[in-house]
Amino acid sequence: MNKKLAAALCSGAALVLALTGCSDDSGKKDEWAKNVCDDLQPQLKKIDEANASIAEASRANKSPDEVKKADSAAFQKVSNAYRAMAKAVQKAGAPPVDNGDKLQKDAVKELNGIAGQYNDLKTAAEKLPTGDKFDEGLDSVAAKLKTLGQNGDKALRELQKGEVGQAMAKQESCKKSRVTQK
Repeated sequence: MNKKLAAALCSGAALVLALTGCSDDSGKKDEWAKNVCDDLQPQLKKIDEANASIAEASRANKSPDEVKKADSAAFQKVSNAYRAMAKAVQKAGAPPVDNGDKLQKDAVKELNGIAGQYNDLKTAAEKLPTGDKFDEGLDSVAAKLKTLGQNGDKALRELQKGEVGQAMAKQESCKKSRVTQK
């Protein structure tokens, strides 16, 4: 059952991959993109680590209590990472493009919202029953996680469009592969 959580977390982490952009531009956009990409990379690593801990809990055939603990800790780690990403985008300032203030504001709001939703998943994981209904409860958490992964990337896609996305694509820290999908 926990494999569903791992798969859903992986798709949720793909939201952040929207920040990897496409090809060319210069100057202030490049500087802005470097600041953002450099600050995001450690957080993306934390999301990968959380994903790995959920996958490990499912492979290790752990008890319901151990799975709850692993999932709760992973969701907290992801929540913290998204909050840190929001702070990084906020700290970088508005991207130097038309409508940059709105792009920044929307991305920060979305990242903080995603952080809150992962915090809610942490709470849901902590409340899972450990008896006969454990698998059913775990399925419910996995469904919420899958929905989060599918619905939460509009502002991030907007941020990576056009000139900003082109500048981000040039940054080595935005090019690094994050999620190894099988």
